[in-house]
Amino acid sequence: MSFPFTLQNPVEHGGAPPARTGIVVIGGGVIGVSTALYLARAGHAVALLEKGRIAAEQSSRNWGWIRVQGRDMAEIPVAQEAQRLWQELERDCKGRLGLREMGVHYLTHSEKSLANYASWLDAARAHGVTSRLLSRQQIAETLPGARSDWIGGLYTPTDMKAEPWVAVPELARLAAQEGARIVERCATRALDIEAGRVVGVVTERGRVKADAVVLAGGAWSALFLRRHGIALPQLSVRSTACETGPVPQVTGSAGVDDRMAFRPRDDGGYTLAPSTLSELYVGPDALRAVTKYLPVLRQGGFEVKLRARAPEGYPDAWSTPRHWSEDAASPFEAMRILSPEPNREKAEAAARAFAESFPEAGAVSVRTAWAGMIDVLPDVVPVVDRVTPLPGLVLATGMCGHGFGAGPAFGRIAAALATDTEPDHAIDRFRFARFSDGSRIVPGPNL
Repeated sequence: MSFPFTLQNPVEHGGAPPARTGIVVIGGGVIGVSTALYLARAGHAVALLEKGRIAAEQSSRNWGWIRVQGRDMAEIPVAQEAQRLWQELERDCKGRLGLREMGVHYLTHSEKSLANYASWLDAARAHGVTSRLLSRQQIAETLPGARSDWIGGLYTPTDMKAEPWVAVPELARLAAQEGARIVERCATRALDIEAGRVVGVVTERGRVKADAVVLAGGAWSALFLRRHGIALPQLSVRSTACETGPVPQVTGSAGVDDRMAFRPRDDGGYTLAPSTLSELYVGPDALRAVTKYLPVLRQGGFEVKLRARAPEGYPDAWSTPRHWSEDAASPFEAMRILSPEPNREKAEAAARAFAESFPEAGAVSVRTAWAGMIDVLPDVVPVVDRVTPLPGLVLATGMCGHGFGAGPAFGRIAAALATDTEPDHAIDRFRFARFSDGSRIVPGPNL
């Protein structure tokens, strides 16, 4: 079985972009789709423009977790709202999102990690989380099929999952039904700027005038902004995952330790991943931003393997243009779907680790492996904010692998910002200017 999102898939959301709309959303991942959905629900004219296919990049390549556990304190209320929104959306989509409360485990062999879990929990209790610490004996109760020497863990029984391959395309269909205009295979080349203000976008199919623009471009956001002279120290790292075929259901919960992550799938298999591996292709943006990442690197615990150079056409490849004409093809047309090759050796190692931890699963083989490019920022916290140097532009990016679960709530926040409405959440932690105004970079939790 091959990965289900390719350019060979028929365009589901076709037609031409409008000449004018209220708000343009750039990017058809979970953040962009959620933004368009909540704008449409609020009665705004909205056009979502996607260069390739809806959900074809990171929004279909993640683990499928919808978690509160382990998040930055500023993200917890957003993630809690997102869980409520996912339940509403599951009803709206007639149960097709694969949503299920399954619980998430962080599992460890390390006393230091246990202390970090306890520290996070002490702070998170103020938000009313359901998380709790687990002893070795309690892990045997929550994961009765496991046979591992974990000494303890952190567990949130109310954390959820959905099926990424299914959920985001379903949300896009819902948004279209509720009035959002969605156009696939329509790359946005540049912002349309008049007198210093964003008044729309320039696409490969012409201009679209708008009152505001939301950039939810994932791994491509920094490249898009750089064309307009806006610096964002966002990088993208390759992360590998895989699926098994149907195997005995040894656990209905999800978890991660120092070797692998796992969660049950609706098709009777498991989604697995090497738990700590991220691979960074060194390019001009990585060299430019390296000092911003020193605090998180000093914090330790993030295994990042450096790769010499990105393949042709990647956002930070040496050969990728940083400037291009509105009238010529852009890097976004050259790479409609960013689909990196997975690290198959690490995928197989994750399958072996799962089989060793859950021997009743029997022989566990990898049916399909894939990889995605995760958009990351120096403090492992996203930017969701108005871009003050370019009035009329809202940025929602740098989800750092957290975006799928929190997507609906961050989409609501972006929709509010685009319509000059105050969001329901405190968003100072997600400020765009924090990387340029002298603020101290404070990394989020490393659990």
